[in-house]
Amino acid sequence: MPAAMDDQSVAQRVLDHIANGTTDVGHQVWRGPVANYRSPERLAKEISVVLRRVPTPFCPSAALPEVGSYVAREAAGTPVVVVRDNDGNVRAFRNACRHRGMQVASGTGCARAFVCRYHGWTYSLEGRLRHIPHEAGFPGFDKEAHPLVPLSASERLGLVFVTQDQPASGDDSLGGLGDLVRPGQRMFAHAERDFEVNWKLLLESFIEGYHIKSTHPESFLPYGFDNLNVIDLFGRHSLVTYPFRRIKKLAKVPPAERRVEGLLTYVYHLFPNVLMTVLSRHTNLVILEPLSVDRTRQVTYSLTNGGGDDPAALAEAKRDAEFVGTTGAMEDRAVVHAIQRGLGSGANEAFTFGHYESAIVHFHEALDAALA
Repeated sequence: MPAAMDDQSVAQRVLDHIANGTTDVGHQVWRGPVANYRSPERLAKEISVVLRRVPTPFCPSAALPEVGSYVAREAAGTPVVVVRDNDGNVRAFRNACRHRGMQVASGTGCARAFVCRYHGWTYSLEGRLRHIPHEAGFPGFDKEAHPLVPLSASERLGLVFVTQDQPASGDDSLGGLGDLVRPGQRMFAHAERDFEVNWKLLLESFIEGYHIKSTHPESFLPYGFDNLNVIDLFGRHSLVTYPFRRIKKLAKVPPAERRVEGLLTYVYHLFPNVLMTVLSRHTNLVILEPLSVDRTRQVTYSLTNGGGDDPAALAEAKRDAEFVGTTGAMEDRAVVHAIQRGLGSGANEAFTFGHYESAIVHFHEALDAALA
């Protein structure tokens, strides 16, 4: 993390809030039109102007552990495949054969080449068209001119970033961060699930702690705080810290010796549609893919917080993931589904986000600026 967001400074800010009965606050109230959650035209613009033009995490590097490892899924409505090539570099392609458009890969796996299962056209891990069965039937066809169509791909912070179209101008503001996924972390689960909600509603539920007491009275509140957060903004991105009550014990520890593992949760919002939740024993990379104005696919990659291949670290991570996934996540999903149903009630022309929801305000400011 940047120096301003190191663990020790975050711990001190939390302890100060506990002592003073305060929390981080924003500087403005934001009125967001309800139409922005219901308009197909608005969604189409969000996808074409923002999601396809911003370098966006596609998967953790740990999902591609060896040469030939690949991940194929839809991103911003486009079939995409990423792969680790023969030189160990990450590449991304539009997932479509250059013959008749059949996808050349599905799901995850490891392959020496991509073979279209329709007619057997074969592509190298670098995307070059290597083989056409019964090639004599295509006289004059130039294989070199018909590789898989490449996309811009980069690997940094322990993540694989993909940009589909010509990127928008401006820095993505992640240069000050250290690795978000470290080499010792291992991926242990991958899941995709569709929700009948707008993608922005789902995202908003991750980045404010104003709702803890009302929404999570028996799951999270006994261990955490209601409306006590540390919020850092960097470029278009944000980091929201959710402390646990047991962090109070750090008040007796010298500041330079304070360690926060197991004492708080970090939630990074990586603009526009990606979240990283760093929990006590595991980390989730969560990608929200809009499918329609009222439907979102949540793609989640779960990793240990370290320990390499140690079975104990893996077991701890799985227990942590089960607790989080079966309690708070279910409660949040129930709320956002209810909000989605309420969009058509006509009760609100706009939603009001206050000083305790500053990360959401920051997201909407950045999204509106990108659309403009």
